[in-house]
Amino acid sequence: MPINIPTGVTIDIADGLVGVKGPKGSLSQPVPEGITLKQEESTLFVERASDERTQRSLHGLMRTLVNNMVIGVTTVFEKRFGIVGTGYRAQQAGTGLSISVGYSHPVVFEAPSGINLVMETPTRVVISGIDKQAVGEIAAEIRRIRKPEPYKGKGIRYMGEVVRRKAGKAGSKKR
Repeated sequence: MPINIPTGVTIDIADGLVGVKGPKGSLSQPVPEGITLKQEESTLFVERASDERTQRSLHGLMRTLVNNMVIGVTTVFEKRFGIVGTGYRAQQAGTGLSISVGYSHPVVFEAPSGINLVMETPTRVVISGIDKQAVGEIAAEIRRIRKPEPYKGKGIRYMGEVVRRKAGKAGSKKR
């Protein structure tokens, strides 16, 4: 499946490395052996050398990674969080966040370069960046601070995530 290259995006293919530059920034990715990239006008083709199983899987992976890089340098990927729980909140702390989620101390999380952490409200956080892999990894690390628990539903969760609730103890009957 070819990758359409929008105007304003340039692709450099050299020495086993593909680089994508656009209005939002630039990204690069190593190209595995047996996979070749060919650019014709505003279309990029990813091709494989053989039909072996590893080559087929790397072919699809490389096509998706390059497509995500093209999308990332033109638009920004973002993940949204909701913090649920009485007294649970986050505050902007420089380039990172100070998250209070029931521990004896607030957890300070620093954002790496290329990732923006923005507070919409004290209980809503937006993570954005041009690298889809980095945005997903940082989102997973923040969620790992306090995963949503199934009994009260408290914790850090992705917006739109459904937490299956469990019933608590049934209690004992007095005789």
